Formats: sequence, C-alpha cells, structure tokens
Amino acid sequence: MAVGSDGVGGDTVKVRVWDRPTRVFHWALVAAVAGSWYTGENGPTDWHERFGLAILALLAFRLLWGFVGGRTARFADFVRGPASALRYLRETLAGRHPLHLGHNPLGGWSVLALLAALAVQAGMGLFGTDEILYEGPLYGLVSEGTAIRLTGWHYQFFNVVLALAAIHVTAVLAYALLLKTDLVRPMITGWKKLPAEQAPEHIARTPAWIALVLFAGCAVAAWAITLVG
Repeated sequence: MAVGSDGVGGDTVKVRVWDRPTRVFHWALVAAVAGSWYTGENGPTDWHERFGLAILALLAFRLLWGFVGGRTARFADFVRGPASALRYLRETLAGRHPLHLGHNPLGGWSVLALLAALAVQAGMGLFGTDEILYEGPLYGLVSEGTAIRLTGWHYQFFNVVLALAAIHVTAVLAYALLLKTDLVRPMITGWKKLPAEQAPEHIARTPAWIALVLFAGCAVAAWAITLVG
C-alpha cells in the first residue's frame, strides 16, 4: 500500500516494516540458493539435494506466509496488476518515487517471478540424475528419458534464476545509488525510516510461533519427498 511520496522533508520515524519470519526466510533462501549453486557446480550431490529440498520448504512456507503473515508479508499488500507496476515505474522515473511500506508494485512482480523460477528449478531437480550414481528423490516416478530431459532443463533453467537474481540485485543497487533508498538494512533489522506524517500508527503482525509451526510442517513435507521415490 502506498503511503506517500519519498523525499518529503521534515521529521522521520523508524517503523518496523518487516517481521522476523519474513527476514529469516529471505536470508535463509539466499543461503540455500548459494549452497545449491556451489554444490551443483562442485558437489557433493547429496548436499545439492538437501539444499534443493530446503529451497522447496522455504518456498512452501513463503506461500503460506503470504496469506497469513503480517501486513507487509501478505501478497495482498504488494501484488498488483501490470498497470499499477507500470504506473509506479513512470512516477519513479519522473522523480516522484511513491513510497510503499513493503514491496512496491514493480518489486512485487520481481519477487513473484524469482520465487516461481526457484520453484520450477527445484521441482525439476527432484527428478534429476547424473546417469552414473545420483538419482533425485522422485527419479523413480518418471521414465529414464524424462529424467534425463528434466535434468538438462534443470541445468539450463538455472540461467533464468541467475538472470532474475541479477535483476533483483541491480534494482537494490539502483535504489541505493540513484534514489538514496536502502533496501538491505530494513530486510536485516526490520526497521525502515519514514516521514513522520506518513508513518502508520500500527502494522498488523502475525505471532512468530505460527511461522515456526508452518515452517516445521513445510520442512517435514520436504523431507517426506525423499520417501516417495
């Protein structure tokens, strides 16, 4: 939800915009993707599988948290139609830079694209094989030819994931250098500075224990995948 326009003079106040579960998810996903990339390039394959399952568990949690989490974590807060994203881009390029508590409409689409790409990437990896020793946890559910094709797509599609990640990082740097807006620190601390006259009195949050229960369920579900094949 837009709360005003950035760059307004006057006093500022610190508002806790991002809840802890969202922040932990964000950095845990970064670590899991990095670990998956490293083990995919250098091995061992068992750890590559573990990182892939961790990514799936995290993505499943984020999907649920997007409906029951705090205000800025909910998809309803930042997922808007293409027209809203284009309007935000036009106003930003015009120097008005509308201020949003959480993700802006354009950033919301970027988040969804990256999460969807990671889901596709990790999903294909479940059926993977190196045609020598390693077989993914769901390898036995498809034919050998299908598994080989999915493995090839798994390797190739990672370039899409890298491209989306690069766009994400570039946008963060552009905000810092061109718009003087730090997006990293709030995702670490949870706090964001807002003009006092535009800061909301309260941002609805969901108890952290609910996040723990949800993630535990997602982690068990991801582990259970290894028992299927």
